[in-house]
Amino acid sequence: MSNYTDHKKYEDYEFEDFLSDEFFVQWVKSPSENTLHFWEKWLISNPQKREMVTEAASFVRSIQYKENFEFTDEAYIQVFENILKADLEVPSHNTIPSKMDTWYSFFSVRRAAAILLIGFSCWALYETQNFSDSEKASIEWITKVNEAGKKTVLHLNDGTVIHLNSNSKISYPKTFTEFSRVISMEGEAFFDVKKEGRPFIVEVKDAKVEVLGTSFNVNSIVKGKLEVALVSGKVKVNDKLGNQVMLAPMEMIVLEDNGKIHKQDFDVRSVTGWKDKYLVFTDDDFDTVVQKIETWYGVEINTTGKFNAQWAYTGQYYDETLENVLEGIAQTSKINYKIKGKEVEITH
Repeated sequence: MSNYTDHKKYEDYEFEDFLSDEFFVQWVKSPSENTLHFWEKWLISNPQKREMVTEAASFVRSIQYKENFEFTDEAYIQVFENILKADLEVPSHNTIPSKMDTWYSFFSVRRAAAILLIGFSCWALYETQNFSDSEKASIEWITKVNEAGKKTVLHLNDGTVIHLNSNSKISYPKTFTEFSRVISMEGEAFFDVKKEGRPFIVEVKDAKVEVLGTSFNVNSIVKGKLEVALVSGKVKVNDKLGNQVMLAPMEMIVLEDNGKIHKQDFDVRSVTGWKDKYLVFTDDDFDTVVQKIETWYGVEINTTGKFNAQWAYTGQYYDETLENVLEGIAQTSKINYKIKGKEVEITH
């Protein structure tokens, strides 16, 4: 694989050049592993540009851009090789060029580079590849996995606190970059994000949740949908189809795999109570009740008998044992249960 970080395109950039560069804007507004990898290595190689890049990044965050572009590693290589080629092919003359000729050549190359970059960025929207493991190793990532029945609280180096639910996984850099805070997750987690200038971005399924400082819940446990519930602050959710939704406090968005989007209010304890040891059922059907109990206690439930499609259960338990929860359900729902180690039998 070509090492595109060797290219010199950005060394001659001034403040305004970074602002009009789609690749730079994409990194600042919606960073990915690809863009983080490139810019971190480039800044290490070009420390004299760090102050200018910091100022340009701050300016970009303060304004709105119409589109974000995703770049794959293959697209990077092709873009920068073309830019480098364009620089090398600027014609030389035996005569001393006039100021106008010099400016025209410089402007033409820069304009061609910009056209190449924008063109390839559009093409790159349809390609997805990842860096090799050796390249990813330049950024040290930490991964935490919770099995069923286990919950943990994580304290990140920026002051952010994350509650990770059962059957969930989260990955984040050991040290966040200077310009952004990006993590990826599966399952369910509650975030209390430390407010500061760098955006905090959660990559989950085919969506991105972007905030500065706020508290919110992300749930992708249920197959076929993703839920984002905002408790405080502001959140921006971007889905795989390019839809962008802003949430206000006490609003929740549900993204379905078929592209449907639902925005609604929510009850805080029902959605986020799990982090405070509350197991909450709100008019839940039988399958949902089973899923919640299995996830909460790390057990496998086997059922016999027919359960009416209209069957529903509402109840709330604080730090209760599995037996007490099942007994509570049995008293109101006419079910029988037996607990055998990590297995539960329910009959109706």
